[in-house]
Amino acid sequence: MCLGIPGEVVEILDDRPDLARVAVGGVRRNVNIALLDGEGVGPGDWILIHVGFALSKIDEAEARAALEFLEGIGQAYEDEIAALRESGID
Repeated sequence: MCLGIPGEVVEILDDRPDLARVAVGGVRRNVNIALLDGEGVGPGDWILIHVGFALSKIDEAEARAALEFLEGIGQAYEDEIAALRESGID
């Protein structure tokens, strides 16, 4: 199962403005934010991530609700976090 997971933007990479460093479930990874061009994504913003791409900008309340739901479904969420730990966009 593939899930969209909320993550908090920590920084926009100076040399790659299409990439953001995002914190998700204790993991920090680079995420491609090119699909959100023009939405003003910056540190502190929450985004919905799927396979290394930000699909939408969401508010913190929506992010917290989604995380609570995902943590509640158990193994699928754990599998997604494990895949995130092993992935990398440079």
